[in-house]
Amino acid sequence: MTKGKSDEEILNNRKASVKPLVDSFFAWIKPIYESGELDKSSESFKAVQYAVNQESYLRKFLDNAIIPLDNNDAEQSIKAFCVGKHSWHIIDSKNGAEASAILYSIAETAKANGLKPYEYFKYALEEILKHQDDALETYIKDLLPWSTALPDSCRKQINK
Repeated sequence: MTKGKSDEEILNNRKASVKPLVDSFFAWIKPIYESGELDKSSESFKAVQYAVNQESYLRKFLDNAIIPLDNNDAEQSIKAFCVGKHSWHIIDSKNGAEASAILYSIAETAKANGLKPYEYFKYALEEILKHQDDALETYIKDLLPWSTALPDSCRKQINK
């Protein structure tokens, strides 16, 4: 677990326990790619080629503590969406699906930033209505889920 650990502790742990595994993986896979033994049209070749070509990106988590080792948080945040999708026959068009995806993305971003989604949406929509005739859209930066200008009513209470 990394909760409560500093970035330095997280990176030191990754360098000690995970980096040797990553190094071993690439030491194993590069000769396979370079040998030419795999059929270039096979799925195996495509997977090996992808890993070799993306090595620098696949190693980024070793140098940046904010990058998680897995995507569990992302999967958890979309679980309710995926479970409920079979009930949503009202999303009967590409535009409906796109609108739904945008709303879910905003709601999950609000939750990730410690906001109450309903209160956040209510506040944001009311503010947008107030500014609908404005020529400039500078007010929008104050409506972003990470903005410090959002009212406390939008924020979840943190128990101390």
